[in-house]
Amino acid sequence: MHALDAAALMRLALERTPGGTAWHAEGDEGDAVRDIAGVIGRRLGLPVESLPEEGFGPPGAIFAMDQPSSSIHTQQALGWTPTHPSLLEDLENLQP
Repeated sequence: MHALDAAALMRLALERTPGGTAWHAEGDEGDAVRDIAGVIGRRLGLPVESLPEEGFGPPGAIFAMDQPSSSIHTQQALGWTPTHPSLLEDLENLQP
């Protein structure tokens, strides 16, 4: 999620909700780790290949899981809509 979208959500959460409330701040729903790695590899001119879960050590199980997330409830409850470029868009347009 773009930092400006996160900042807007933080402000809304602080102004409109009681302490201890949890919100899901997700502007980019469904970005797979392989898609993020693919963009980074392509932009750096490096090959990207799949590795077995064990190749990542203890965090390997986390990378291997399909953990889709959604901020639909957060968006509806707080009237928040991410408007800035997504992570993948930002990575594609990042200038050295």
